[in-house]
Amino acid sequence: MRIRPLAALIGLALCAAGTASADDTYNTVPKSDPVYLQCQATSAKRYEGGSDASPIAGQSKVEAFCTCMWNETPDDFKGDLAKFSETTKGAATNKTCEKYSNWSD
Repeated sequence: MRIRPLAALIGLALCAAGTASADDTYNTVPKSDPVYLQCQATSAKRYEGGSDASPIAGQSKVEAFCTCMWNETPDDFKGDLAKFSETTKGAATNKTCEKYSNWSD
């Protein structure tokens, strides 16, 4: 049986749409991870509303934001995720994580 190109593209699009929900795909961050903890501390100091509930069950907005940032950056990232989110290089990741956590200005 041959798969038609249009059918294959539609199938790929549906698969991509199914994986768009990051809360289903993000790895759980070890609660003692220093990069994650630093992100939470910096974000809590710099921004308002971080303790509000996020759309992610059991997570505040700061927890959801930092979980997203932690997962969206390379494994060897050692800097401050919150500060990185404010850079030109981190802008796209910041936008993704603000949407994920429902936390923006």
